[in-house]
Amino acid sequence: MSQTADSIDSSQWRTTLQRLVSTLIVPDELQWKSIGRKDAASYMQRILDKIMSRWARGLHHSSPSARATLAENVASLASHLKPFSRKQSSQLHVAAALLLPLNRIVEGPSAEVDVHVRRQALSAFRTVIKEHPADIQSDEPPPVFDFLQRGFNDKERSVRVDAGRALSDLVHLHARATNRGCKSNETIFMKINGLLESSVKDAVKETLLITIGSIGRDAHFELLGLVVQCLISQLGQDNHVLKGLAYTQLLEIAKAQMKSPYTLVSPYLSQVATFVVSRKCTNPALILETCRFLSVHPTDFISVTLSKTLPFLFANSEAKVIEEISEDVGQTISTLFMEHSHQILAHVYQQQGPAQTTGSLTFIWNIICRGAEHSTLSIQGMVQSCVVALLADLVVVLGHENEERASLAVDALRKVQRTITSQTELELSPFLRTYMLGIVSNLNEMLQDVHGKKSFPAKKQILRGLEVLIVQIGPPINEVSPQIMATLQTMFLVPELAEVTLSTWYTFLSTLNIEDVIPHIGTTSAAIVSAWSVLSPSTQESAKKCLRYVVFDVGSTVRNDSKAYLDEVVDLGHIPELSEIHTQLQSVRIWDPRAQLQKILDRCSSNNITVAQVALAELQNFMKNKQASFIQNLAAGDTFDPLIESIQLTLLQVVTRDGEGSDTLRRLAFECMGILGAVDPDRCDLKSPDTKMIVRNNFEDDAEAKSFALHVIQDVLVDAFRSTSDIKYQGHLAYTIQELLLLCEFSTALVSPDNSKTSVSAWVRNRWNGFPKHVLETITPLMGGKFKASHKEFPPLPSPIYPHQKTYREWVQLWTAHLITKASTGMAQKIFGVFRSAVRNKDVGVAHHILPHLVLNILASENDEDTNGIIRELTAVLEDQVASDSLSTPDKKFLSAQAVFTLLDHLSAYVRIQRQDLPKKAEGRRSRGNSEFAIRQQQLIRVDSVLSSIDHELMAKAALQCRAHARSLMNFEKQIVSMRERQPPPPGTDFTPYYERLHEIYAQLDQPDGMEGISTLILSPSLEHQIRQHESTGRWTAAQSCWEVRLQQQPDNLEFHLGLLRCLRNLGHYDTLRTHVQGVLVRNPGWQSVLADFQVESAWMIGAWDDVHNITANTEHEGPSVVKARVLLAMRSGERIQIEDSLRIARLVLGAPIAASGPSGYRRAYDALVDLHMIHELELIHEAVSNLPPSSQGRKSAIVTLSQILSARLDRTLPTFRVHESLLSMRRTAFSLSTVSRPSITSQIGQSWLASAKIARKAGQWQTAYSAMLQAQYTNARFSFMESGKLVRARGEPLRALQELENSMRILGFVDNNTIDLTKEDDQSKRMKAKAQILLARWMNESDRYEASYVLKQFQNAADSAPGWESAFYHLGHFQDQCYRNLSTDDKSSRGIKMNFQTIKCFTEAATYGNKFVYQTIPRLLTLWLDIGERKVSAENPLFDRINSVVASSIDSIPVYKWFTAFPQIVSRIGHLNRIVYSVLSKLISLVIREYPNQALWFFASVVNSTKPNRQQRGGAILDQLKNNPANTDSNFPKLITNLHAMIDELLRLCNYPIGDRKTLSMRRDFPKLLGMKESNILIPLQSSLTVNLPPVSSMSHRDKRHNLFDPLSPTFSVFYDEIEIMHSLAKPRKFTVNGSDGIKYMFLAKPKDDLRKDARLMDFNGIINKLLKTNSESRRRQLHIRTYGVVALNEECGVIQWVPNTIPVRPVLLKYYETRNIPAWSKELNDVTRRIKDGSDKDAAELFVTKILPEFPPVFHEWFVETFPEPSVWLASRLNYGRTMAVMSMVGFILGLGDRHCENILLDNNNGDVVHVDFSCLFEKGRTLDTPERVPFRLTQNLVDGLGVTGIEGVFRIACEITMQLLRDNKDPLMSVLDAFIHDPLVEWEDETRKRVRQYKDKDSAAIKAADLRLWAKSAVRPIERKLKGLYSPTNVKERTYGGITRGGEDEREISTSNLVQMLIQEAIDPANLGKMYPGWAAWH
Repeated sequence: MSQTADSIDSSQWRTTLQRLVSTLIVPDELQWKSIGRKDAASYMQRILDKIMSRWARGLHHSSPSARATLAENVASLASHLKPFSRKQSSQLHVAAALLLPLNRIVEGPSAEVDVHVRRQALSAFRTVIKEHPADIQSDEPPPVFDFLQRGFNDKERSVRVDAGRALSDLVHLHARATNRGCKSNETIFMKINGLLESSVKDAVKETLLITIGSIGRDAHFELLGLVVQCLISQLGQDNHVLKGLAYTQLLEIAKAQMKSPYTLVSPYLSQVATFVVSRKCTNPALILETCRFLSVHPTDFISVTLSKTLPFLFANSEAKVIEEISEDVGQTISTLFMEHSHQILAHVYQQQGPAQTTGSLTFIWNIICRGAEHSTLSIQGMVQSCVVALLADLVVVLGHENEERASLAVDALRKVQRTITSQTELELSPFLRTYMLGIVSNLNEMLQDVHGKKSFPAKKQILRGLEVLIVQIGPPINEVSPQIMATLQTMFLVPELAEVTLSTWYTFLSTLNIEDVIPHIGTTSAAIVSAWSVLSPSTQESAKKCLRYVVFDVGSTVRNDSKAYLDEVVDLGHIPELSEIHTQLQSVRIWDPRAQLQKILDRCSSNNITVAQVALAELQNFMKNKQASFIQNLAAGDTFDPLIESIQLTLLQVVTRDGEGSDTLRRLAFECMGILGAVDPDRCDLKSPDTKMIVRNNFEDDAEAKSFALHVIQDVLVDAFRSTSDIKYQGHLAYTIQELLLLCEFSTALVSPDNSKTSVSAWVRNRWNGFPKHVLETITPLMGGKFKASHKEFPPLPSPIYPHQKTYREWVQLWTAHLITKASTGMAQKIFGVFRSAVRNKDVGVAHHILPHLVLNILASENDEDTNGIIRELTAVLEDQVASDSLSTPDKKFLSAQAVFTLLDHLSAYVRIQRQDLPKKAEGRRSRGNSEFAIRQQQLIRVDSVLSSIDHELMAKAALQCRAHARSLMNFEKQIVSMRERQPPPPGTDFTPYYERLHEIYAQLDQPDGMEGISTLILSPSLEHQIRQHESTGRWTAAQSCWEVRLQQQPDNLEFHLGLLRCLRNLGHYDTLRTHVQGVLVRNPGWQSVLADFQVESAWMIGAWDDVHNITANTEHEGPSVVKARVLLAMRSGERIQIEDSLRIARLVLGAPIAASGPSGYRRAYDALVDLHMIHELELIHEAVSNLPPSSQGRKSAIVTLSQILSARLDRTLPTFRVHESLLSMRRTAFSLSTVSRPSITSQIGQSWLASAKIARKAGQWQTAYSAMLQAQYTNARFSFMESGKLVRARGEPLRALQELENSMRILGFVDNNTIDLTKEDDQSKRMKAKAQILLARWMNESDRYEASYVLKQFQNAADSAPGWESAFYHLGHFQDQCYRNLSTDDKSSRGIKMNFQTIKCFTEAATYGNKFVYQTIPRLLTLWLDIGERKVSAENPLFDRINSVVASSIDSIPVYKWFTAFPQIVSRIGHLNRIVYSVLSKLISLVIREYPNQALWFFASVVNSTKPNRQQRGGAILDQLKNNPANTDSNFPKLITNLHAMIDELLRLCNYPIGDRKTLSMRRDFPKLLGMKESNILIPLQSSLTVNLPPVSSMSHRDKRHNLFDPLSPTFSVFYDEIEIMHSLAKPRKFTVNGSDGIKYMFLAKPKDDLRKDARLMDFNGIINKLLKTNSESRRRQLHIRTYGVVALNEECGVIQWVPNTIPVRPVLLKYYETRNIPAWSKELNDVTRRIKDGSDKDAAELFVTKILPEFPPVFHEWFVETFPEPSVWLASRLNYGRTMAVMSMVGFILGLGDRHCENILLDNNNGDVVHVDFSCLFEKGRTLDTPERVPFRLTQNLVDGLGVTGIEGVFRIACEITMQLLRDNKDPLMSVLDAFIHDPLVEWEDETRKRVRQYKDKDSAAIKAADLRLWAKSAVRPIERKLKGLYSPTNVKERTYGGITRGGEDEREISTSNLVQMLIQEAIDPANLGKMYPGWAAWH
């Protein structure tokens, strides 16, 4: 009212008001002073009251002039009172007051009320409604139409025209009203229609029609409809002039609205048609004229509008019209009714009162029965036939804005209920509940415009109707919640429907029971948040109401333990208006970052697009802003946190999604991928879950068939159902799900509260409960559904079908549908039959999934015709791939081939599984007959024969064409093997073309090892071959030379130019690249688009930005470099919108290959991930540089933070030169975009050049490294001299490198500088200075040119420069330890202890500050400390007390998990003789056990139960002390010790239990106490559960005292199985089975009379090696590892060892294949030959072995891989696993002196091809001491070589051997520390041997007794290992051998390079003489 108040305060305005009012109320007067200056509303109300009281009487002066003046005054006053319009005040009725005098003005004789007066009154009227529209639009508008009607009836045309204008103003005013406007206009048009139908003069009608026409020209929806209906009603006029005028007006309106006549009328066809057709008999001209206007035939019009007209006609019993319509359309009345029954009955039931409805129903029944003889149709049956659609129509009416209409619909529903149920007193809710699924589906179809487009008002009404339905049904509406939620989410996205949708949504949520709301919380919150920014204020309030209900109302109702549901609410923190709800949320859910991230990822995987979209935005914010450092720590170290794998898999699955909204999802996912970065795939295990199922029993096993149905529902159908927006397809899927649920015996009893649980079988209930939440939500409403599907007869089809179909979709759907009709067995027909409608749709997912199962079912049957048809189909697809004249599109060929390969993989998997299972089944069912086994065997043979019948060469070529490289490789190798096996080979056989193919395939597979192996087979490699080889290994300079040669031969070959450009780019030679591109384009300008990427990249790299701009402007090519260039240009411009757009486009373009590769194609799409990584870094750098703080310190801090982030991001990528250099070069470009030169930015560019120099040096790219080095020096990069020195040294000049380094450091004052530096250095500078000093000291030490004291001083300077840095202290300690080792024996006892003290002191410091060297420092300091304590002389030295105190204090300062890494070593020294040492040692043991009891107590078991009294007593005392410690009494710790000790006792009892002749034991009968220990929370001693996981080095800080060392999800004992199997071997080990808390079954052997400490320490040794293999990028990339298993030594004589599942020894595998070839395992001839070999010379042995034995046993092992892994990708992966695991274990076995590697001790994993070694009894070169000494370092017999494939030992095997051997040698110290335990806790066999020697020499001299000393014996056993790790080796098993012309004797040892050593070992292993001389039982020919 401020505007009004200001007006009143104006004296001029008040004066005018008084004048106008005074004139208007003459002769009355108003006492103005008495009104006073009250508030404006009261002031005006007094005035209006006075006006109204005055004009309750007549005129004072009635002359025409007085009347005209009065009208003018009314108009003036209306304008003057505009501030008091109802828009400002809801209390004043200005218009109503002013219309009173206007009515008086036009009343009277015509002499007084002349034309001028009448027109003046109408003018004033228009002013009043214009200035005070809110009064006219109010709930109680003044009666204005009567005033206008007087004008329409006027004889003067001018007055009528003015009245028409006023009418136009009035109806448009009503049309603009948000409420009631439509109703007011309806009332007006009813009166107009009344006038037109009345007997008023034609001139009046003419004016009305012209007025209505003018209104229609600019009218909108509702008003336009009233106009159109009004004018059409006049087309039936008898007066031709009026008819023509109406017709003309309609045409003018259509023209003005820019619509055709039909389009104009179509939105109102329902009302128009009803009006026109109902008058068909009484006014036939009307329908004819209407149809003429619409340009349709009357019959067509009638047919089209039947659904609109029949309801009215039937309800009003218009029999005659109905009969005429029946004749016109040629349909019986009953047919007409049946086709439109629900619409007709809906209209009938809405009639007021039961009498009218009953009358109409009776009329309908009579008229239908009249046309049908002997009809048994009842009214109830008639209604029942269409009840769902009828109810849906009535529910729509429930949402009508008119409450009367809505109440009629409620009455109508009750009438329908009474008709159906014949009962009158029933509640409406149960009745509607029965049909609610159908009703909701119908409403959804209406909203989706399935049956014709509906207007927004109509859809709003439908949604309001749905809301009322929800209220009527109540909480049971939950049964259709998936359908309702789908509807609400879809409609919410339409802005015009958002508000009414939210109202319905709130009603839905508030109606449900609290527990039923929970599943919809995430979806609701996600939908609201995603659309928040586009919601109107009122809609936002509705949204808040929904969220408040969820958080406050529901949140306050559920129990505290159920509040986890609030985790589903998406993040609201970024929306200020939702801050209150957000605060409440945060107070309820307290998340740690891990839990929060997992929740977000779960939501990202949601099938709901909106939920996924919001979750991705949340993930983006989480990773970029909220928890950037947390993500950084997850992606650090040698093995990334599993959450990184989860993030990547989730994002990969998101980008492969299709459907509506997928583009937005992809964009967000690509951005998240960029934020995370191109994480190294070798440091995380990216394996997507495999959900496929193989039906083994051909649907003849009911349980398996039902399991298949469940699998299809869960993994295929539900996802398709939830993701599709196609209503028809959703219906087909609903039918399929419904039928499969019935097949699985799922009924509503599962979810109905009325039914007891006993009515459902346990199997059914368990399976039902096994479904995930989202599946249950979807399928529950479909149980007991009434969906139906009609199937047409299938026409005959040609065979094959493939050539006759244009697209992949048509082919796969038609073939699948055809095969469904061919399904064999009854159950298969039942299951597949329900898919017939679901497979014929736009979505091929369902067809693609069931096709392999269908084909398998048909092939397993005995129908040869169908089998041949399938073979023809497969062959047709494969032949099309290689056909040069193929007419198929590339898409069709590629996708069809992929489908065929998927199908073949499925068949191969079936073959593999059956081959594994059938022998077990045969064994198990031998006693019951083998009929089922025979059936399965026949099915296997049939399927296998189909696979074998496909031409290998055709398959290989087709696979290569379609990039199915593993399949191509497999088939080409099969060809090569078969050609090699022919004896003799075919004449002219040349394997080179085949080898070249294999080389090409390995290159495509990114397997450089395979390429290397193939290269050794090709004597004269082609240029193309050499290029592939160079590029795969990163030798870009060599590749460049090859490309240049090719270009000399073909200078105009584009591919050759692209190859050369790739080399130049990877070498960083951008100037050369740019020049080359420019030269090429001069000759070939048409190549512009192809070369644009190279051209633009070279331009930005040298800073030619004008060229960059021109190239991007002139090319339409959207290549990776072009889109990056556009981003760079946008950032140079600084335009925010341009930057955002370019980033968005770049991400979509660069991420496209990732989406195409799918979840399993991470490695293939890695380059695209690098591009996304790069784009995010561009954004990071631009944001940081653009927003630098003003202060220099602030700028420096910001750049340092950015540098740390960038460094961490680089560390997490694949550590290759190509990847790192591309990222570093882009960073330099990004920093150079800054227009302001700042030292901090220049410094970053310099550091980037240094990083480039480093990676180029490590990659052997010397020239590139040198160029980068020069650039770094040009930018004055600090500490560049270090990299310069390293480069010189790497190029083979160590002395020059040392000299340069020392000179540089002297210049900088880092060496021999006695001056005091008062300048303050930051930590980074101190660290770098210390690094330089360490580097200098190490090089000095290695040069042997400096005094040890001088070198020591340099190491000491480094430690002083960077206190708190682990490396400085480690290197200082390591140097002192090195010096100690070089001392003589005498010096060690005197000077040595000082060095030991310094070493221990340094190593404790190092271990305190970091964990990079933890495996070097902890074991060594323990060894030194404990050894000194055992030497009496040293222990008495005063320094020893200081050593003890240093160690004692370090126990507290070093985090406990670091001590745990050496726990086996610590435990082995528990028998230490020095009491002071033992007191510290026992404290350390107690600390570790207290911190990690679950793991440590298993290691401690052998001590507590030791057969040595001292060890047992000390172990028991430590545990007792821990149990009785008051600090531990309140925890579960004492109980855990007691329980675990009891379990160990029982396991010991199991080991030693007397067996007799029993084959099994019973856990229940014989070991009830052990059985009772289930669920005791005791950790299962798996190797993975006992293996230490150190934190990443980069995330360490010296304050990190605790770390989650073990997987928190490690399984505990849950169930012990009753049966204990007694194994057949001599010691009779006992095999028992347990279930873990993770649900997985584990098996163990309890072994008596076996010292398992050796196996346990070997597993520790192998565990360390596995860790080392993960730290090395080369071994990590190849996934080199040793298969380990859990071993627990219970004491020196017994133990428990984990059974390795899914494995088979090599021996039975080979024997099986030899048996099939009729080759006996042993024969008399073989016996004779082996005896001759034994007695003969090496030369004779070799000849006999090669000529007499090997020909009898051809290699067969390759067959096992083909048979066991018939799927090509699995075959390749398993063979690589085999080769690499065999190589690693061969090297490790050689180092350890592992012998007895016969074929029973080498196992093969049936699942992945891994080699697993067992039985380590023959260690430490024991094999050399056997009666027949072992002469090979490891087993590498012909069959093991055969398993490696065509390349044999070359390539994969050799490279893995070299990497492993180098790694072992580089990490000698930590490996030897593990073996230290053997010395201090010697094996029983060594003790036995020592006792023998003591007895043997008891009468001899003391020297002999000393030699028999046990510890010396142990050391002598371990010493050879140390020598091998140093590279010292000679083949001592041969007296005189020649290698490369050099004769070596047994004593001739020198350090050998790794590659030479590996070559020597391989030669020894495959040497025929060595193999021939092996023990025959070792079977060297196998």
